[in-house]
Amino acid sequence: MKARDLLQQVTGLNLTEAVVGRAVERRMQALALDDTRAYQRLLADGAAELGALTELVVVPESWMFRDAEAFVAATAFVARRLAARPARPLRILSVPCAGGEEPYSMAMSLQSAGVAASDYAIDAVDLSEVALARARAGLYTRNAFRGRHLDFRERYFTAAGAEYQICDDIRAQVSFNQANLLDPAFSSRPGYYDVIFCRNLLIYFDDPTVAAAIASLARLLADDGILLAGYAEVPAFCRNGFATLRAPGAFALEKAGAHASWPPRIPARQHARPPAPERPAASAAAPARAARPLAAAAPAAAPAAAPPPAADMLARARRQADLGDYSGAAAACRELLEQNPDSADAYFILGMVSECEQRIAEAGDHWRRCVYLQPDHYEALCHLALLAEQSGEPAQAAALKQRAARIYQRRNDGDQRKGAP
Repeated sequence: MKARDLLQQVTGLNLTEAVVGRAVERRMQALALDDTRAYQRLLADGAAELGALTELVVVPESWMFRDAEAFVAATAFVARRLAARPARPLRILSVPCAGGEEPYSMAMSLQSAGVAASDYAIDAVDLSEVALARARAGLYTRNAFRGRHLDFRERYFTAAGAEYQICDDIRAQVSFNQANLLDPAFSSRPGYYDVIFCRNLLIYFDDPTVAAAIASLARLLADDGILLAGYAEVPAFCRNGFATLRAPGAFALEKAGAHASWPPRIPARQHARPPAPERPAASAAAPARAARPLAAAAPAAAPAAAPPPAADMLARARRQADLGDYSGAAAACRELLEQNPDSADAYFILGMVSECEQRIAEAGDHWRRCVYLQPDHYEALCHLALLAEQSGEPAQAAALKQRAARIYQRRNDGDQRKGAP
């Protein structure tokens, strides 16, 4: 089995060949190997080497108070819940926690808000034992502190040479453990958590894995709890049983039909492509289009059939892409573009198809064309932001992300006005 397939089997991550190739190259250099086949045999025969390779692809870069609005939203939710005098301490989950920056940020936010240590507990989990060891140590370089507002560093950290050591009070609030979100045992405590942070993980999964991960999170989240997602992941959650909540600057969700302590609620809406329609049973497969009766005996050729509406062609392209028929989806998009060259959604789907086929530069070209035609295309902006992050262009990624966040907020504001009596 190829290295990429082994890694996906273990982690669920839908990694590109380039990412896996760089990780394999680093491991071969560390082992002084120059024979790719020899390394493949070593990888197939030993769990230790697979674990070492996994460490190189699962640890994302993070920093303290990354996307600070999420911590403001979560802290406000906790304060509101505690005001209702719950019978137990509130439980918070951070998954994946990487080097501990996210759960420690939450603990600092709660302590700064005057929340007693006995009123909450934070569980932080990750696949990487290396990342967890760093998190437990609580030592961070200057790279973990970004932005202009660093007062918290003076309050909660002490200088330790070139690094900063987090204080014992904050460390005591977080419990770190190795776990896999996709392991059925991980979600064996239904409704256990009041707040879940799961940000910037689903973007690395394929659609079936995304659905499985969200199902696991839904089981773990209390019916009146909230979940904080990454800005590019909201559409996936909304397609899989969650609804958005109004939280300025943060991407907060609840279970669809639930009632989190967070007024006012925003009605769920499709932020991206609609889910694929149910497949017909094999014994009664329906044709893609209704059959037309044949003319009995026409003296002249029947007039050419009118092309299907653009919405139908887009639905067909999405359906084919969802089923893995990438060539069919691309053909449907190009057919639509012949009739309607300004279809932003057609270019968006072409970008998704190119990404699935590992043609990343081409995907970026399609998404940029999509945004040129429709500047407020939220999903294309999210994908371009992720592409910029992966290409080592943080300034461009930040600009695209802020643009997407403004569009997301305007959508929710519009939904709020429409839902008002």
